[in-house]
Amino acid sequence: MSVKDIRLFGDPILRTPAAEVVDFDKELRQLVADLTDTMLAAPGAGLAAPQIGVGLRVFTYFVDGVLGHLVNPVLDLSEERQDGPEGCLSFPGLSFDTPRSLRVVARGSNEHGEPIVVEGSEFLARAVQHRQHPVVGFLFIDRLDSDARKAAMKLIREADWAGSE
Repeated sequence: MSVKDIRLFGDPILRTPAAEVVDFDKELRQLVADLTDTMLAAPGAGLAAPQIGVGLRVFTYFVDGVLGHLVNPVLDLSEERQDGPEGCLSFPGLSFDTPRSLRVVARGSNEHGEPIVVEGSEFLARAVQHRQHPVVGFLFIDRLDSDARKAAMKLIREADWAGSE
């Protein structure tokens, strides 16, 4: 088991767009294993490579008993919307209702470079959209309306884990 430290809000890597994976090699397979082990140990519904300090476009997810990962994900989102609570391993203890698309079709590759498609709605769609954020330098609090974002920032400033951004 290779559980890594999870980067917290304020770490610049969470705001830096990640690089596309070009080498589907042993190091990538180890990264997917590290992400999976760290996500399950946390526990969480997903984890992106930047959250463990690796600037690559890779994320894992664990939703409704299904464990998976996507490399170089590209999302197609429905216009139908949903709102619901979201937390993030990079924001320990915080949860806010966050607007999302109701359905997602996510295309990418597995750790061997083979194409895969993940389709889902509701919680799976939410988890996949949430995981995509750190790979593009975006965070879930960026989706909050101004009042919720102000409340989130207040809680972050008061948190014992808080960095600065």
